[in-house]
Amino acid sequence: MNAVAFEPWLVCGSGHPGRDVGFLEQMRFLVGYAILAPSPHNAQPWYFRALKERIGVHIDRTRVLKFCDPHDREATIGCGCAIFNLCLAIRHFGNAAVGELLPDAAQPDLLAAIGIGDRRNADHECNSLFEAIPKRRTNRLKFETRAPDAAFLEKLEQIARADGAWLHVVRGRQMRHALAELIAEGDRFQWHDVRFRRELAGWVHSNRSDSHDGMPGYAFGHGDVQSLLDPFVIRTFDLAERVATRDLDAAEHSPALLVLGTAEDSPRSWLHAGRALQHILLQAAAGGLSCSYFNQPLQVDALRPKVTAVIGRTGHAQVIMRMGFGGEVRPTPRRSVSEVIRP
Repeated sequence: MNAVAFEPWLVCGSGHPGRDVGFLEQMRFLVGYAILAPSPHNAQPWYFRALKERIGVHIDRTRVLKFCDPHDREATIGCGCAIFNLCLAIRHFGNAAVGELLPDAAQPDLLAAIGIGDRRNADHECNSLFEAIPKRRTNRLKFETRAPDAAFLEKLEQIARADGAWLHVVRGRQMRHALAELIAEGDRFQWHDVRFRRELAGWVHSNRSDSHDGMPGYAFGHGDVQSLLDPFVIRTFDLAERVATRDLDAAEHSPALLVLGTAEDSPRSWLHAGRALQHILLQAAAGGLSCSYFNQPLQVDALRPKVTAVIGRTGHAQVIMRMGFGGEVRPTPRRSVSEVIRP
């Protein structure tokens, strides 16, 4: 295993270069927090450029999942998560984060231009979320049966609204079962298609891989030997019924099952969803909670509208996730700051 791929997780606030150094050095430090955001298959579909005195956050369309994410929606949501981390780091170190989303219609890959504003002391909430950035993990393993506190889930709903999105907590056995059935249907649709299996296999790596992206076998609870076989098995065998049965059970028994959505369905809305998602994930991590995703029906055009219908919401579902108390899991690899900053 390449230790270099895990060094980004060791980012430390005490290494802040100070305010007397040049903008580029400050940018390199701050981007070190942005790159710890989640993304589909840990593809990390972003890169950064200095735009005068602002940090340009760009989508890297070469890292988009062409089968699962043909409209670049989930990749844009991942970039929104990275933007939230970036702004949070700026605020933690004592400045306002300034800038705008989609600042130039002639540059659709430029998703945000973020600058370091006037001095402003960070509050306790900001610092708590910031400290959770290197602690957040996608936990695909088993959770405890106890559910998150109801008041905490209500707080997450408020967070989503403040960030320009909505969060629906799935309540009631009938609604939960209906959503779980859609998740299983999404599994079947995807696994029956060899294009999906090839794409997934390309992002699943052995535990001893030197890759700086993707999902090592240990992220699924697999040992070294099994992780070596995983890509071959995924490409070769249609495991639709096995995966659908597993996910149906996991969704029905998740301590909390949540759907994040937005009123509109545009790149700007996807960025709002990403910022809200990362805010929620960090709030959960700060409270000792784990999260992972059931986005399969949202990746199938015919199933996506059924998600909002099942939960009785208007608008557009963007993320389906489970939340609960899970054990500690290892981080996944990350590309270094030097790999994601372009001249």
